[in-house]
Amino acid sequence: MKLSEILKDLQCEQICGNADTDVRELCTDADAVCEGDLFICYKGTKFDSHGAVSKAEKSGAAAIICEREIETSLPYVIVGDGRAAMAVVARTFYGYADKKLKLVAVTGTNGKTTTTHMLKSIFDKNNSKTGIIGTLGIAYGDIFISPELTTPDPLFLHSVFADMAESGVEYVFMEVSAHALYFDKIHGLTFEAGIFTNCTQDHLDFFKDMQSYAECKCKLFEKGRCKIAVLNSDDAICAALAASLSDCVSFGLENPADTFAVNVTERIDGSSFVINLSDEIYEINMRLPALHNVYNALAAATCAKALGVEIGVIADGLEALERVSGRLERAAEYNGGQVFVDFAHTPDGLEKSLKALKKLCKGNLYCLFGCGGNRDTTKRPLMGEVAAEIADFVIITSDNPRYEDPYEIISQIENGVKRCGKKYVAVTDREVAIEYALNLLAEGDILLVAGKGGENYQEIMGIKHSYNDNTVIKKLIS
Repeated sequence: MKLSEILKDLQCEQICGNADTDVRELCTDADAVCEGDLFICYKGTKFDSHGAVSKAEKSGAAAIICEREIETSLPYVIVGDGRAAMAVVARTFYGYADKKLKLVAVTGTNGKTTTTHMLKSIFDKNNSKTGIIGTLGIAYGDIFISPELTTPDPLFLHSVFADMAESGVEYVFMEVSAHALYFDKIHGLTFEAGIFTNCTQDHLDFFKDMQSYAECKCKLFEKGRCKIAVLNSDDAICAALAASLSDCVSFGLENPADTFAVNVTERIDGSSFVINLSDEIYEINMRLPALHNVYNALAAATCAKALGVEIGVIADGLEALERVSGRLERAAEYNGGQVFVDFAHTPDGLEKSLKALKKLCKGNLYCLFGCGGNRDTTKRPLMGEVAAEIADFVIITSDNPRYEDPYEIISQIENGVKRCGKKYVAVTDREVAIEYALNLLAEGDILLVAGKGGENYQEIMGIKHSYNDNTVIKKLIS
């Protein structure tokens, strides 16, 4: 494709050199540049890729997009924002593939992954060809791509859209993280619907305060982005947002909503309830436990109804979903006790999962968790306090320490646990901690292994070591 054609939707401050240069591919990583690539550089939060222009040129780049004047013999284009430019040119380069798909976005602190999987199950039952993009990876047809980011960067995202469209996918259900909204990764996309599950504390290492975090989440619902908004009436941020929108529908259990549930029953192997979906009534029996999954089901059902799916098909889809990897997933039974694995990595997420299991626990409730390194430190004592308040015994361990000292992370969690005066133990090695916790179990007990969910690695000092909670639990039990 000619550079001039790639630039046709881009607001350029200056074009230097031959705009008719042929471009083979788009690239933002100077180490991955190949002959004929258009190298897009910008000043990021930690790294300024303008310093890699000469390296990209030596590797055969055909042209450059940049944010300032550079020294190069290649044609280059100056733009105001390299990140925004990346999204614009990616969309053009891949033939506006998003227009051939019906996109549905799900944002929120907790529940994004489960809600997208519920939607996929519903639309599969509706005989639609579906794709999913999120924390657990990208899946459509026979294709599965391992996860890197919750919401991929635009170059990869639009290439996936192109392949999905080529494969006949109709609906794409994608998680949209706060970081993706901050960096405008979804620039130019229009969604058939946008779901806002909830907004509670997370990522304050980046956003600094809850107001900034919430405002960033609300960017998904700026004018022209979502044809319809699906909002949680029991969440204060969602309720405030609803007041500013004309085209929205709601779900909830405590406040008035378009979709709600009655006769909710929670079991160790699932949950059941009667859904009122805009005055259509239906009984639903899911294989996913806990009240927060009822909320996720209401969100998915409300969205599906708004997109024209019949209530019977919605119920079939919700009931067909057996599990979502690492989302309050029943992993094993040991010594008469039950073991659950959950991704809960925020105070709110941990509280909801522990409260759900507490209702079902006939013996002792054990909670094993850690907190990720180089992330929001303020939530560590809060999570320790939540765990100690609800669980009968807490095992503090490592999560993904990254570049932090795991002992320091554990110490910060301990500060919260100590406020409650509950007994606890700290075991730095996560596998050893799980073995210790399993040996505590007796008839009627429940162990929640929280924080990593379906992740298949543990990141230590920049290296991702192969690791999975489910695999470790099954190995130890066997």
